[in-house]
Amino acid sequence: MKKYVAELLGTFWLVLGGCGSAVLAAAFPDLGIGLLGVSLAFGLTVLTMAFAIGHISGCHLNPAVSVGLWAGGRFPAKELVPYIVAQVLGGIAAGGVLYLIASGKAGFDLSAGFASNGYGAHSPGGYSLEAAMVTEVVMTMMFLIVILGATDSRAPQGFAPIAIGLCLTLIHLISIPVTNTSVNPARSTGVAVFAGNWAVSQLWLFWVAPIVGGLLGAVLYRFIGSEES
Repeated sequence: MKKYVAELLGTFWLVLGGCGSAVLAAAFPDLGIGLLGVSLAFGLTVLTMAFAIGHISGCHLNPAVSVGLWAGGRFPAKELVPYIVAQVLGGIAAGGVLYLIASGKAGFDLSAGFASNGYGAHSPGGYSLEAAMVTEVVMTMMFLIVILGATDSRAPQGFAPIAIGLCLTLIHLISIPVTNTSVNPARSTGVAVFAGNWAVSQLWLFWVAPIVGGLLGAVLYRFIGSEES
């Protein structure tokens, strides 16, 4: 149970920190943090939580990561569902807190998207469904390769949180214009349930693509990371 609570709290922090920076600070009057700041915020949430709860739950914070770690032989199948439930609940709780904060400002409007992920007309850069699908699959695939590699027993010890946090920052720098960057179904769900409408109708992509990407990343790392010649 402690592991599940840790995953809930960690995912809560990821969504509140990452999406909160996008909703509250990205375009703050005169000097917002912009795309760079939001990208860094997402990376910092993972970096800080990896040090805080990595030794408790492994700090997955992401259903696609849990699935990928299972496929990579690093996580037991029996814990997949409880981890995913905890992650989604943490994301939704963070979305609720963010809604309470954001709605306290005059002129707040959910139609702006509430940091939701989208494609087509709801992509920040107007990218198609196909482009969004490829982006989310490939970015999550690379994320899993970095996670599995950085946490390999042969890798330098103690530096995994830094590599993983910086990888997530880089992923956001690349893909915010395409999908607003998911690579995490719990992150997408946490804000979509409050934004409603199009955000919910497009949510399927941000479950399917990251999980496919996580599986591909696991398969690739099991191949390249094998100690067999």
